[in-house]
Amino acid sequence: MSAATPAQKFSAELLGTAFLLATVVGSGIMAARLAAGNNAIALLGNTIPTGAMLVVLILIFGPISGAHMNPVVSLAFAVRGEMTARDCIFASIAQILGAILGVWTAHVMFDLPVLQVSTHVRVGAGQFASEFVATFGLLITIFACVARAPASVPYAVGLYITGAYWFTASTSFANPAVTIARSLSDTFAGIAPSGVTAFIGAQFLGAIAAISLAAWLWPYPEVPAEEESRTG
Repeated sequence: MSAATPAQKFSAELLGTAFLLATVVGSGIMAARLAAGNNAIALLGNTIPTGAMLVVLILIFGPISGAHMNPVVSLAFAVRGEMTARDCIFASIAQILGAILGVWTAHVMFDLPVLQVSTHVRVGAGQFASEFVATFGLLITIFACVARAPASVPYAVGLYITGAYWFTASTSFANPAVTIARSLSDTFAGIAPSGVTAFIGAQFLGAIAAISLAAWLWPYPEVPAEEESRTG
């Protein structure tokens, strides 16, 4: 199979992130409507579809673009030299646009106003610490699986996010594109704009910590001596 073109990679990241956010927001709306005020049931109804959809999306789009669907994941691979800076920038743009499109699509499907701003306040040290931990754990999961069991990445990521919804106070956004898009939905999954900057800052700090640790636990692949002599 030939390598994907830049347009194909951009489209895969945009469409994958759109489906992810349509799932996050759409399942949150459905869960809140059916849970009759029981927040635990609503969160469970939001969690399971998100984790399941992540597995599906990574299986579908992974062979095309890597199915990062997350700017900090793309940045991490760029820092490790496994993605060019140009591809990282274009992927991040696609992810943010796709995330917003996914939120708007969820609103349309549930007969809600398309343009909204969330009033769901998520602030405080515990929330920001949760985003650091959630993002750190997500990237460690990805790097470990890529290094030792690449075929397990879709399932490990889906399961990690499913678990992180419940062990973090923030319900594990772990994704700047997701955070931005969810600020545009005044629904169960939303986040008020006042918390967005701190969430994204914590996510990037978590990513930096994960990149540093992963470089030690799972060193970058070494270039064989004969290949290095040809390229150097």
